[in-house]
Amino acid sequence: RILTAFTLAVCLSSPGKAQQQCTNGFDLDRASGQCIDIDECRTIPEACRGDMVCVNQNGGYLCVPRTNPVYRSPYLNPYSNIYPPPPAPGPVPNYPTVTRPLICRFGFQLDENNQCADVDECASDSHQCNPTQICINTEGGYTCSCTEGYWLLEGQCLDIDECRYGYCQQLCANVPGSYSCTCNPGFTLNDDGRSCQDVNECTSENPCTQTCVNTYGSFLCRCEPGYELEADGVNCSDMDECSFSEFLCQHECVNGPGSYYCICPSGYNLLDDSRSCQDINECENRNFTCTAQQTCFNIPGEYKCLDPVRCEEPYLQINENRCMCPAENPGCRDQPFTVLYRVMDMVSGRSVPSDIFQMQATTRYPGAYYIFQIKSGNEGREFYMRQTGPISATLVMTRPVKGPRTVELDLEMITVNTVINFRGSSVIRLRIFVSQYSF
Repeated sequence: RILTAFTLAVCLSSPGKAQQQCTNGFDLDRASGQCIDIDECRTIPEACRGDMVCVNQNGGYLCVPRTNPVYRSPYLNPYSNIYPPPPAPGPVPNYPTVTRPLICRFGFQLDENNQCADVDECASDSHQCNPTQICINTEGGYTCSCTEGYWLLEGQCLDIDECRYGYCQQLCANVPGSYSCTCNPGFTLNDDGRSCQDVNECTSENPCTQTCVNTYGSFLCRCEPGYELEADGVNCSDMDECSFSEFLCQHECVNGPGSYYCICPSGYNLLDDSRSCQDINECENRNFTCTAQQTCFNIPGEYKCLDPVRCEEPYLQINENRCMCPAENPGCRDQPFTVLYRVMDMVSGRSVPSDIFQMQATTRYPGAYYIFQIKSGNEGREFYMRQTGPISATLVMTRPVKGPRTVELDLEMITVNTVINFRGSSVIRLRIFVSQYSF
């Protein structure tokens, strides 16, 4: 009879590795940490061929003849009519058996109950922490750490400089493994040993000749209105309020005995707050010197007399502020179709970037698109056109413009029609009067 045996394998763990490995014929059971036998008769298709029967073994399997009574397969029906009944039992061969060893994974060992228990490397002094470190036992291993006030760097415990990380609210002194906090003059250390509390100097004794005001960490002597504190910080003298702050008045501050007052430039009125200036609209009050043909245009602090728009050849006057160049006129071939005159005012030094003017097509034709640009007047690069939609754009000021100044820009809208192969343009001639002041 033929008996085929496959090599038996046992489960071993590699020394020095935390992850346990099993040899062929075994799988690692992660729950128990032990190597479990693989039933090859179930997992390997047609493990035995021909008239051979598969018999599982610990760490392997055997292929034996079907008629062998010793190794009757548990997967065959003993009452099958396919095979004849087994002969009378004869002497049983003495095959070797393999006892499955119990091996614990790395970091564990067998205890008195034959169970895998964690090895305390710290208690058994089998760790590799250096003398500056402390050993902390973990399940299946250990870790090296440092005591409070130290941190681990390249295997060494180094002192933590708590002062560098702001452990103290004010003053800090680092010491090995710890730190000490103190406070600035005018403060006392709180019970937490880290934060500081203000000392009220005015309650203990009044160091000022007039009024004492406690401040955070110190105190301040205050004088009566119209007086200022002298260099000694105690005595008071008449105060020049205008030199104390440039924000007391919107335009100009005038000092007086024990007080001050504000004045506004010509063209402004002082408001009820006694510091702000409001523009006088000379055009609305009819306090201007423009002729009957001119138009009064108010700007902050003054006004301008605008002459009527006069269209130059070959343009024709359409209304009081629009000129048109007829398409049938040969001189209009390379000229904008229309020129529209607009006027606006602006304070000096206006914050940037700032949207100041919007341009938009009044009619939209099928197949047409529009391009917006500054054609002239932007030599200082203070403005640019930002297209905000298919038919609109916004004039943006990018650099502050100081006044008094007059800026004249030609803002061009180019119309391109791909359907009828047309290209033309219109111009808005924008005059910007920049006032002398920022209010």
